[in-house]
Amino acid sequence: MKRLSIIALLALSLVACSSGSAPRDAVVVVPDGASLTSAADLLEDAGAIGSSGEFLRYAKLSGGDEPIKPGEYAVKKGTSGASVLEMMQDGKIVQRFVTVAEGLPSVIVHDRLMAAPFLTGQIAVPAEGSILPETYSYQRGEARAAVVKRMQDAMDKAWAELWPKRTARSFVINRNDAMALAAIVEKETAVDAERRTVAAVYTNRLRLGMPLQADPTIIYPITKGRPLGRRINRSEIRDVNDYNTYSIAGLPKGPIANPSKASIAAVLNPNDSKAVYFVADGKGGHVFANTLAEHNANVAKWYAIRRKRGEM
Repeated sequence: MKRLSIIALLALSLVACSSGSAPRDAVVVVPDGASLTSAADLLEDAGAIGSSGEFLRYAKLSGGDEPIKPGEYAVKKGTSGASVLEMMQDGKIVQRFVTVAEGLPSVIVHDRLMAAPFLTGQIAVPAEGSILPETYSYQRGEARAAVVKRMQDAMDKAWAELWPKRTARSFVINRNDAMALAAIVEKETAVDAERRTVAAVYTNRLRLGMPLQADPTIIYPITKGRPLGRRINRSEIRDVNDYNTYSIAGLPKGPIANPSKASIAAVLNPNDSKAVYFVADGKGGHVFANTLAEHNANVAKWYAIRRKRGEM
């Protein structure tokens, strides 16, 4: 009995070896519903295994009855047939990624999805503020619309998690207002430690009836969030539209970008601060002020830094 077991193992080993290692690097796409036999033919044609017949015999002798999973597989030169079978049964498919950076406007999300290799189908520009900034994986042949849905589902999940944590200090009363304010916070600071203070500044301005005067809201109606590539014109500062917070009171019509979870959380729970002004500090962050006199002094310091740098 022991001798038979040893013989069986030797036979299995010989078949595994005779199926051959991959003679070259290969990429194989196994379609949904493919049988092991048809997958073996695809693997042999691509050079991922030496012999489809021996590969199938090994699969039968090994007793591996777990089904293979569809998808795109990358097989390195020298990979054994046994390893290829295990890879397909485990579904270790090629992972491709598309990244949505924090504060990216939807027109650029659209551009990146349209440029992503091996995605299929056309999509419209997603609604602004509906996409959660994150890195998303996708498979070869997947529909762009499916990836957009995954991005929007992620934002819906984040919103459902964050909204119940809204505090009494928050000014926003619905999702659109929260996304609009969070997008402004996102555009105004990239420093995590000061998001809630920037949110407090704008919240205080809203409570006092002060204009928000956020420069990114001037640019959005002009470019839909793409870089302006020049300084803002005085006529654009004065332009009256649904987004320009220099010429309208309160929040813009809607978000000007896709805000991160951190910025959404910040506007739902801003810092307990009386600050209503802020300006760059020359070190990548901002300095905040409660009064106009303090703010003017901070602006003077910032201008001095810029003159020293040769920027003015």
